[in-house]
Amino acid sequence: MDADTIRKLIEQGLPGAAVEVQGDDGVHFEAVVVHPDFAGKLPLARHRMVYATLGTLMGNEIHALALRTLTPDEHRPG
Repeated sequence: MDADTIRKLIEQGLPGAAVEVQGDDGVHFEAVVVHPDFAGKLPLARHRMVYATLGTLMGNEIHALALRTLTPDEHRPG
């Protein structure tokens, strides 16, 4: 598994999302996902939305995924 594949899967599952994924060991990754549908949702609900795009890869090919999930307004600095 690699960061680019994870990024593409999240982007396919959440059309319009801005996604950055990092991780060099093939099993532990960090991602920042920005999507307008996160508005009004608690962090756990946002994370579940991202996990749903990865399906059975979570806990198998992807051992750990640290997430930051933001709306576009939250992502803007200042």
